[in-house]
Amino acid sequence: MVTHLYLGVIILAVFAAAVANADIKVVCAKDSVKITWKISAELVPHAARLFLGSCMPSQLNVLPTGEGEAHFNYQFADCKFKRLMKGKRLLYQNELTYRPQAKSKPAAFVQPIECVYKRPEGWVPPFLNPGSGASEGRGGLVFHMALLNEQLTGVARTNIIPLGSFMPIWAAVEQKSHQPLLLLMEHCVATTSPELGPDSPVYPIISNKGCLLESVRGNSVFLPRYHSSAVILYLQSFKFDLGQEVYIHCKLVAWDPEVFDESKKACHYVKENGRWELLDDPSQSSLCSCCDSTCNSRSKRGVEWESHSFSHNSVLGPLIIVDPSDSKARNIPQKAQSELMETA
Repeated sequence: MVTHLYLGVIILAVFAAAVANADIKVVCAKDSVKITWKISAELVPHAARLFLGSCMPSQLNVLPTGEGEAHFNYQFADCKFKRLMKGKRLLYQNELTYRPQAKSKPAAFVQPIECVYKRPEGWVPPFLNPGSGASEGRGGLVFHMALLNEQLTGVARTNIIPLGSFMPIWAAVEQKSHQPLLLLMEHCVATTSPELGPDSPVYPIISNKGCLLESVRGNSVFLPRYHSSAVILYLQSFKFDLGQEVYIHCKLVAWDPEVFDESKKACHYVKENGRWELLDDPSQSSLCSCCDSTCNSRSKRGVEWESHSFSHNSVLGPLIIVDPSDSKARNIPQKAQSELMETA
């Protein structure tokens, strides 16, 4: 019995070594992928153990040399592809695997597969659900704020955030009968209470009329917009009251999308360029230069619009930032998904 197990391990190791040197070609089409995986003669009898996600080869050709070509021709809707939206890119991801043992066992070989496309025009996240986690603001506008999952495809299922990881915060305003509006995050702080008082300990995130301070201290950034009425703050978690409940307080402003000035903007610091950049029009990034001093409105039209702007104070939480190396972090209870929307 022991001898059989030993021989089995040797055979698996030989097959794994053969797969590791595999020749793989990937062709990404509009909504599908074609993959050709050239395998050794030893693996041809075991081609049924090759997978693209959950799919077996759609075709196997045996070459005159005895080697084989496993073809995977599938739509992205098949094989459990992951669909991700990152900035201006649409990604479809999966894995090619060789599984000589049952699927419950780890794969002997894994090769990531990724097809990247330009984000479709007018794309709106599928989780957008008017009225969910919303609160009424001035002028009948409805404001939203929520914590998203890592893939930006829906509301996060946990409120526990490992230190240094990213917590995407989505904010939007429902415009209804209004002319198109631009949503800005004018001011954001983290604190320990759902109510912000004069003596509350605060950790500044956005200040100075839309300057993202965490882009200087860390790697936080505003993601490219999918619509003027929404914004995603890709916020890197920070050291503030670790292991305890934290609330994010933001002043959201609905503004004229044609008017930018020092007091109405979304700016983040681009470390590669060593300067502040305006999210909505990098050519006007000079408006962000005041982020290192004091930002005031200089536009006459901006001053006139001030009386017509709509703002709302939103609160998100509780969130719990934990240090993964802290054993106590594993025992912190998680909040339900519905609690990760804005608290009124």
